[in-house]
Amino acid sequence: MKTKLSTLSVSLLLAIMVTLTIVLAMGFGTAEVGFKALGYCLIGECEKSIYSTILIDIRFPRVLMGFLAGFALAAAGALMQNVTRNPLADPYLFGIVAGAGLGATLSGYLPQEYQIFTLPLAAFIGAMLSVGIVMIVLMQSNWRKIEHLLLAGVAVSFLLSAITSFILYFGEAFASNRVIFWLMGSLSRADYSALQWAFPVIAVCLTVALIFSRQLDALLLSDESAKTLGVNVDRLRLLSLVLCAAMTAVIVSYCGGIGFVGLMIPHIVRPFIGLTTAKLLIGAGIVGGCFLIWIDVFARTIVPGQEIPIGVITSVIGSVFFLMLMRKM
Repeated sequence: MKTKLSTLSVSLLLAIMVTLTIVLAMGFGTAEVGFKALGYCLIGECEKSIYSTILIDIRFPRVLMGFLAGFALAAAGALMQNVTRNPLADPYLFGIVAGAGLGATLSGYLPQEYQIFTLPLAAFIGAMLSVGIVMIVLMQSNWRKIEHLLLAGVAVSFLLSAITSFILYFGEAFASNRVIFWLMGSLSRADYSALQWAFPVIAVCLTVALIFSRQLDALLLSDESAKTLGVNVDRLRLLSLVLCAAMTAVIVSYCGGIGFVGLMIPHIVRPFIGLTTAKLLIGAGIVGGCFLIWIDVFARTIVPGQEIPIGVITSVIGSVFFLMLMRKM
């Protein structure tokens, strides 16, 4: 029987988990460095300059991006499940991955030297476009019905995926292969410049969500109960969806399609820390960040000399989790 833990116990466990995960994950990789060399580098006394390059310039930003991506996807999933009161809600139901894929596909036709900037930018614009279409459709009808929200997202996802497939089918083979690999999800493009762009977006969205956490908690009861407490339900729900979309879109634009993290992690964390929005967002975010770091370690070490797209691994795990969840409902 699962028991809700105290705030202090949860905080200590999460702090230990994050520290161990980040330090240990830096010790895994194609190049043999060793944990002894890692220990010296962590205190600023690397034995060789190549160790500093591998650990500090390559692995550390990748581990940080893995944590940030997992944090954002899990927190967005938790926020969406609370605001829709639907345990199957996931940011990807907005068609964000499909929209980002369409943007990345179109950017493939631009000059190669601009790809490092145009691909994430186009993916971000495409992701936000998909959310915009969902919003417009719902505002024209009755967007307050939760089932309409989810169905509109699925429909937009299929529409944008079909357009992407059409373009890739007639596109240049090399550019199409690059986009297809990117859509599978990878942290191979992670560096400090990517972190500088992604971190502020995640931090601002999380801060805004925490500011409105009490109103979001009221929304957990019912729309009518929240209204009696003075909450503008429509405006709060719209704000929450925009925050989810922004967090997911910025991660997809740099890391590609990584599905099911936002669906799985809140379900795993919720029995231990409860339903309240503030605790759930932070707890799910931290567990999601650690989860994605280890998925990335597995992806780049399980097959020598090759890297498996992390979106493939999370989809396999997430599909099994989804089926088990459906069986219990």
